[in-house]
Order: sequence, then C-alpha cells, then structure tokens
Amino acid sequence: MGFGSYDESEQQDSQTEEEDDGETVDVNRGEGGEVQYSSDAGADELLDKLDEIKDD
Repeated sequence: MGFGSYDESEQQDSQTEEEDDGETVDVNRGEGGEVQYSSDAGADELLDKLDEIKDD
C-alpha cells in the first residue's frame, strides 16, 4: 500500500529568493525609549485593572 510517489528533488535545500536591502535588525540590542500616556485613572485603579488582566 503506497502513499504516492516521493520525489527527493523536492526535498533538496531550497534557496529562497529574498532581497537583501542591507538593513538588518539586531534583536539583542535594546532600543531604549519612553512611553507616555495620559489617563484620568489613579495608580490604585490602574493596579486593580492590572490585577484583573493577570487573573484572566
């Protein structure tokens, strides 16, 4: 009982054609920055909301 033909040529190392634009991303380098937001909620209310999210 067979499952169809097996063509080894399809399993060879395939080279994907990708454009190299010369730009790379260094995932190990941290990008420092700031996050700013405005909210009418107080710190206690925000911490309560965080606890709700963690519980879900």
